Amino acid sequence: MGHRKVNAPRRGSLAYLPRGRAKSQTARIRFWPHVEAGPTLLGFMGYKAGMTHVFMVEDRAGSPNFGKEVMYPATVIDAPPLTICAVRAYTQTPYGLKTLTEAWMKEPPKDINRLTTQPKNPDPQNGFKKMEENLDKITEFRLLAATQPKLAGVPKKTPELIEIKVDGAQIKEQFEYVKSQLGKNLSVTNIFKEGQYIDIVAVSKGKGFQGPVKRLGVKIRDRKSRKTQRGIATLGPWSPSRVLYTIARAGQMGYHQRTEYNKRILKIGTNGADVTPKGGFIRYGPVKGAYVIVSGSIPGPTKRQIRLRYPTRPPRRLPETPKIISVSLESPQG
Repeated sequence: MGHRKVNAPRRGSLAYLPRGRAKSQTARIRFWPHVEAGPTLLGFMGYKAGMTHVFMVEDRAGSPNFGKEVMYPATVIDAPPLTICAVRAYTQTPYGLKTLTEAWMKEPPKDINRLTTQPKNPDPQNGFKKMEENLDKITEFRLLAATQPKLAGVPKKTPELIEIKVDGAQIKEQFEYVKSQLGKNLSVTNIFKEGQYIDIVAVSKGKGFQGPVKRLGVKIRDRKSRKTQRGIATLGPWSPSRVLYTIARAGQMGYHQRTEYNKRILKIGTNGADVTPKGGFIRYGPVKGAYVIVSGSIPGPTKRQIRLRYPTRPPRRLPETPKIISVSLESPQG
């Protein structure tokens, strides 16, 4: 008898290891892209309100529906303005980027006290003076921005404090830009445009401790199997005499930080009533102010903090402003 071929593709991706819970519900961005035009703030933050669908004219030249009206699934992100609380200057050392100095606004939002201890009697002029004297040592500037959950449909007062890199142009121009932004409320319309591609960074829905069938998609064993049906058939060979990391095991599923690349912005607006369905979004309610609609789905449940970033691997296709015919306002519950 010849050897019988067995088709056994591996179950579950090894690209995401370890599958542990995220350290924080607010995603952490470890890499910022480089842009030529500027100075430009490379990111923003909002809250996931829910999904809807939009009717628009298909503008991808290679599509069989090019020029026709099509329906796309889309996600609405509630994006109230960010308050720029501080400017942070970084210098390059043999051990990576290190903070050189900071400049805090004189009267930061009161709710920041719920999150962190801020400097007493901050004087931004002293910080800016030190930055100006050391401009030759400064590698990059980042803005510390606080969210305003009170202006969104999120039932909390404590803001998130996030760091957003400024890029483009020369360091001197970046310095003048960050100086002008300190203490201001920054809208999403100042940073992104309709039709632009962005990266979405967020923490996915948590599903707790799950077995290998649900967690990694292994095959359910035969009805007459010994011991268990929803387990795996073998933990591996005799040699090496240990359980390899590639073996599908039970464990944490969901609540992982994930990045989705090149999500297209379909629409940006300042009046949430234009996109809020009848009765509001389920488990969220109405969108009150500024919003961003991106194509497709994004990680996380409703109310999750969503970080938006300039694309790190942008498509070659130049972004065009999509022609939106209508956004569905039908009640999601019928």
